[in-house]
Parts: sequence; C-alpha cells; structure tokens
Amino acid sequence: MKQTILWMLTTILILSGLATLTSCSNDDNGIVEPARQVLQDGEWTGTGEGRSGSIVVKVVVKNHQVEQVTVVSQSESVFAQETINKLVAKALGRTDVMSVEVDGISGATLTSTGVIDAINAALLAAEGKRADAEKIYHDGTCDIVVVGAGGAGLSAAVAASEADDGLKIVVLEKQGILGGNTNYSTGGINAAETDIQKGLGIEDTKQLFYDDTMRGGKYENIPSLVRNLVDNGPATISWLTGLGADLTDVGLMGGSSVKRTHRPQGGTAIGPHLMKVLKTACQKENVEIRTSNKVTGLLTSVDGRVTGVSVQNANGSSYKLTARAVIIATGGFGANLAMVAKLQPSLSGFATLNHPGATGDAFDWVTAIGGATIQMANIQIHPTAEATNHILITEAVRGNGAILVNHDGQRFCNEMDTRDVVSAAILAQSQGEALLVFDQTVRKSLASIETYANQHLLSEGSTLEELAGRLGIPAAQFAQAVSRYNAWQKAGRDDDFGRSATGMPIALETAPFYAVRVKPAIHHTMGGLSVNTETQVLRADGTPIDGLFAAGEVTGGLHGANRLGGNGVADIVVNGRLAGLAASKRLK
Repeated sequence: MKQTILWMLTTILILSGLATLTSCSNDDNGIVEPARQVLQDGEWTGTGEGRSGSIVVKVVVKNHQVEQVTVVSQSESVFAQETINKLVAKALGRTDVMSVEVDGISGATLTSTGVIDAINAALLAAEGKRADAEKIYHDGTCDIVVVGAGGAGLSAAVAASEADDGLKIVVLEKQGILGGNTNYSTGGINAAETDIQKGLGIEDTKQLFYDDTMRGGKYENIPSLVRNLVDNGPATISWLTGLGADLTDVGLMGGSSVKRTHRPQGGTAIGPHLMKVLKTACQKENVEIRTSNKVTGLLTSVDGRVTGVSVQNANGSSYKLTARAVIIATGGFGANLAMVAKLQPSLSGFATLNHPGATGDAFDWVTAIGGATIQMANIQIHPTAEATNHILITEAVRGNGAILVNHDGQRFCNEMDTRDVVSAAILAQSQGEALLVFDQTVRKSLASIETYANQHLLSEGSTLEELAGRLGIPAAQFAQAVSRYNAWQKAGRDDDFGRSATGMPIALETAPFYAVRVKPAIHHTMGGLSVNTETQVLRADGTPIDGLFAAGEVTGGLHGANRLGGNGVADIVVNGRLAGLAASKRLK
C-alpha cells in the first residue's frame, strides 16, 4: 500500500514538473516566466543593428497579429529605404517572428538583418520574452572568452571547441549583430597550393604567395607572420570547406601574380557566406555568443597573467567574466575617424568603409597591462568605394575584367596594381574619383555585382556612347579608350599601363555596359597589437603576456604598409583558427 501511494505521489510530482517545464522558462536572472507564444495586443519597441547603426521600430499588435510597424529611427543610406519598406510590409499580419533567411532582401544583407532583428525584438516583447540584447548577465566563469564575433572571433571559438569539446567558450560582441567588418567582405580568401587550385589547373606556390605579400606590403611586413599565414592557408581552406563553406571559385585580386582568392561559386560575396557557416558551426559546438555585451577591460592576476574581462551589459550594468584564456578579435579602428586622422593626418576627411563598431577599443585595454602595438600609422584606403553611399565595390570586379576611366573618358592606370597605387592614381584625377566600367559578361561572372544592381549603384547603357551620355563624359574618347583596351587584351599585353594578360581575362564587348562612380575610402588598419606566430600578444620586450591571444585586424605587422586584396579574410580565418588552437592547447 505504501509503495502504491509512493508511486502515485512520484507520478504526480513528475507530471507536475513536466507541466512546469512546458509552461515556464528561466531567464538569465533565474526568474521563472510564462512561455507565451501568442502576441499580446499593444505597442512594442525593438532595436536592431543595421549597416550604419541602430534601427529602432515600434510594432502595434491588434487581435494578436501585427497591424502596424513604424521605423522610429535609423541611419541607413538612402538606397536602403526600399529594403526597409519591403520588410515593414512583410511584417504586417504576422503572428510570429521573422526569419533573416526567409524574409531578408537580397543585396541588402546588413540592413535586412537590422530591420528584422528590430521587428523580432518587438515581437519577442509582445510574447513576454527577452531579446538577446535585453538579457542581463552577472559575474561568471568560463574556460575561454573570445572578444569579438566577426570572422576571426568565431573561427577561434569553433577551432578551440573542436580541439577540446569539454571547454566552455563564451564569445562577447558589443554590437547587436554578429560579423563586424566580415559582413562587408566581398572578395575572398587568399591561399596557395590548395586542392581547389590544383583541381582547377591553377599553378601557384606558397613562395610566390609569400613574395607577393611582402612586395605588396613594401617589405614592412614581419616575415614570420607572413610565412605563418602562407603555410597555414591550405589547411584552413580545407577546414572551412569541412564546415560547409563553398570556396570552389578562385579569382584574381590586385597584387597577386595568379588566381588564389577562394570564394563561393559564381563570385558570391565571401563575408555573409562565411559568417553563416561559422555561426552554424558555433551552434553545433555549443559556443555561447552574447551580443550587446561590451568589454571594457582585461582582468589580470598579481603575476600579470590575464584572467578574464570586465563587461558592460546592454542596460549599462557591469559584470566580470573570468577565464583561463582570452582571445581578442575586435577588428581594427577604421571607423574611429579621429584616431585615423591623428595617426595619419593625410586621411582626415575621408569616408570609411568600416562598420560602426570598428573603433579600436582593445588597444587601451592591452597597453594598460603592458602590451605593445606596432605600425599603427599604416592605414589602407580602398580605391573603389561607391562615391555617394560609400559601399565597397569588390576588387574582384576589376579582377574579372573591369577597367577604370576618368571624367575625360580615359584610362589612367593599371587597374590590377596594389590598392595604394590605384588609390593614389584615382585621387590624382578630376574630383578625386573615377568610373569603374564593365560589360554584361563581367556582370554575369560575379554574383556580387547583382548586389550593387539591387542597391541601384549601376549606371547602364545599351552602347558605350549611351553609357557615356548617362555619365556625362566625352562619348568618342570613352569609346576609343575601351576599344584600345580591348585591343591590348586580345594582344595579351597592355603597353599603356602594364596590366598583365592574366589580369585582362576578357574584352569589354558585350552589351549592355555598366559603370559605378568610385573614390578611395578608409578600408583597413594594418597596424595593431604585436603578436607572435602562436597568436600570443607581446610586450614591448617581445615576451608574451600569459593567457592573452589575438587574431585578425586587431593585430599588426602581417600586412606591412599595404594589404593585398584577399589577405584580409585569409588573416581572420587562418589566425583566428590558430588562436583557438593555441588557447585550447595552453589549457591542456
């Protein structure tokens, strides 16, 4: 009898517990909240991060569905308004949250994500839930903390977790969106002697890759860091493809002797693709990612070892996260225009291609504990930023055959020279800008160009003369310049400016013809934290700071005075992966 009563009580308790689990959830403060799935009527506000900053929306819910969406504030470019309007329309009548993959607008990835995140934050509030940006964290511990959720940070987190699946890894991101500057990357990943190159019949060597990088950096590069990048390139490409990345299209970028820039088939932008792959890998590896969590400093022990980070929640409150190793992957400082102008006065007044969070916060934390920086004044401008909205036009457009002409309709440089040389040539032209010109064959060869078309950045003409009219340049001179280039392309040499045969893959003959008005803008900061080949952060005397690693644009010395196209993403994935492996190895 007693056993029967005990069994009945146990059953009741189990069923009661199951009912509790299915009807309630715990938030980060341990408070039990009802898991309401139905949208509650009322007005709800949400915030997301777009390309140019925060996007705030107000959502009105009536009869448990979205009746109205109002964009309260946003800083996106004019061309983004069409995307915003479409997404607002898609939200009307909804009874649940939106999906970036399903509802996002092609060609406006960052704006789409920001608007959808803002609407979803409001809808989660209507469901009685908290958006990630509203979660409040308190003091805690983990094995490895990664600061920065861009390509370098997520590469480090995945690699560390794969090396030891027992590690607790937390990624902290101050922005409300993952990706940082990786989201903006369109080119690809440079690597030599890869299986993909061999399968395509591309002859390349690590030594040639090394030589190109050193020459492009004006030999200011630290040789050991360049060698490390080159030697670990093929393994990193294989690692990424193993995670699901498509890197089967190999193109040519400025300063490279051969095709070695690995990217998705059709020339699709590498950045968004890479972030999707790495985010999925983080989820698989149970890596915890906290957005809207801003690191404010490093924690150290009495003997100088780094033991964690101090962090600020979205609401302004602070907490400490102690860890056995810290990996800094915060990116560069290209959006900190005051810092850029101070270090390189000649760049005062230039626009930037960087995301708003690229402000160089980490340098103060690291120098405060004795860490060293190197080559901080080495700042790169990219030659082809769309002149009005400052949208990066990938170097791959030139690699696939485009040319540059000035407002007189004339070519004026080798379009495939290094970025510093091409930028200087453009700045020397009238209005300090140029016109990037290509034909339908080039457009079809590179999926990234469709993004520019969707953003309304292209001028178009059924003939060269019609295009010249739209651009306001001399038609006869322009047509003659293109004809002369086509003749050099067919001859396999460019006696005017020395563009190589490899760099002139096609003649520009297939209508319609297109152009984008471009001018140089701040792109990459080559200087940064001093590191060794183990990705350890160094002091001024060259000794490593115990427990502190760094990878990606936050580090300095790899690129020297000028970064080659395709080496930026190579840096973040190669050294991000190495940082994760080094940190996990240290813990063992």
